[in-house]
Amino acid sequence: MLTRKQYELLRFINERLKEAGVPPSFDEMKDALDLRSKSGIHRLITALEERGFIRRLPNRARAIEVIKLPELAAASNGRRGFTPSVIEGTLGRRTSSPPAVEDDGNRPVAVPVMGRIAAGTPIEALQTRSHTISVPPDMLGSGEHYALEVRGDSMVEAGILDGDMALIQRNDTANTGDIVVALIDEEEATLKRFRRRGASIALEPANAAYEVRILPPNRVRIQGKLIGLYRKY
Repeated sequence: MLTRKQYELLRFINERLKEAGVPPSFDEMKDALDLRSKSGIHRLITALEERGFIRRLPNRARAIEVIKLPELAAASNGRRGFTPSVIEGTLGRRTSSPPAVEDDGNRPVAVPVMGRIAAGTPIEALQTRSHTISVPPDMLGSGEHYALEVRGDSMVEAGILDGDMALIQRNDTANTGDIVVALIDEEEATLKRFRRRGASIALEPANAAYEVRILPPNRVRIQGKLIGLYRKY
């Protein structure tokens, strides 16, 4: 079983190899995983190598080969065609399909799907609970969680696509850089990156075709933070 950080690093290396043909530098890995030092990356690399997921090639700088990826854990509860996907909320980087969880006695957690959330033109969110999806417990933090179906393309550069199922940790506060469910004027909900700009709040898209919305705090209410995705094939 991989830890969440091990899995995130493996997917980041694999995506960079696909895109650029070379693995990322240790500094890039450190920044991507929001670690304070490169020593943590060295430990993660060693763990992945020991588990047979990567191979470090001798006598070549930055030479890492991905040997295999974890098996995909299919989502249950009748939602065929979905696989879990993890997004680190402060990164805006896409990874997909977390590893299957080893049988350690922890059963999947049923998370309610509460409707749709806009990643584009604002639409109503947090509707009546319709069904549940099953989520590995190590994907969840503390507190309450729910899921929303994403509609729109304003967050595509953060790896969030139309039709994805957003996994949300319920929270009424956010840090700069978090991707959040923001309720505007108690009427419209949207999925955007949260930033503070002086006395105002900026809700930033991850698509150059959309504009940043700058709003006073009394018009914005945080309803949760994005911690993961389920994606259709």
